[in-house]
Amino acid sequence: MAYAKTEEEWAQRVAAHLKAQIKNAGITYADLVKKLKKHGFKDETEAGITMKLKRGTFAAAFLLAALAALELEGVRLEDI
Repeated sequence: MAYAKTEEEWAQRVAAHLKAQIKNAGITYADLVKKLKKHGFKDETEAGITMKLKRGTFAAAFLLAALAALELEGVRLEDI
């Protein structure tokens, strides 16, 4: 798949990728909240995660912490 061409497309693809990784891990957003606390995201909520993924807008720090919380070693741009 080719790289995204617009900022909006990047946002949609990254959010979809993260949702898929959460689903593949077999955890809920509530579980992710607990895991994110171990990575310094003390104020994150299930509703907050839901909205971030729905909007497709979140900081790179959140993405990286979520990937770490899911115990993923990395992400390939080709997969997004």
